Amino acid sequence: MAVVIDLFSRRVVGWSLAEHMRLELVLNALQMAIGERLPDGEVLVHHSDRGSQYASGMYRDILAQHGIICSMSRKGNCWDNAVAESFFATLKKELINRDSWPTRRGARAAIHEYITLFYNSRRRHSYLGFMSPMEFERSFNRKADENAA
Repeated sequence: MAVVIDLFSRRVVGWSLAEHMRLELVLNALQMAIGERLPDGEVLVHHSDRGSQYASGMYRDILAQHGIICSMSRKGNCWDNAVAESFFATLKKELINRDSWPTRRGARAAIHEYITLFYNSRRRHSYLGFMSPMEFERSFNRKADENAA
């Protein structure tokens, strides 16, 4: 599984599942994220580990085409990618280790439901003042609108 997480709100904005770890796995997650969230005029930084998929010319070209700055963790330092690692640990604890699915299609549907109906919309994060990612974004946007008025 590959994910793209918005560090501001901890919202999963792109994800992909595959039976392999080839380039298209991470490209699919990136394309979903770009379709979900690519604000105009904003400087975006995409952080990842140093996996060959993320370091590939094609991946870096797509980031550049969309004006996204590429950032990679330091060699051998898993803490640089702690938010993604935390998401995977949470996913395993709250979903994967609690059930099993006879097919990949069933697992994909369960993960999709977990991300869209629970993790992004209802799961509270201490980092966000115990709000869900979507609730945090709504609160931020509401405050920004009030300050602009």
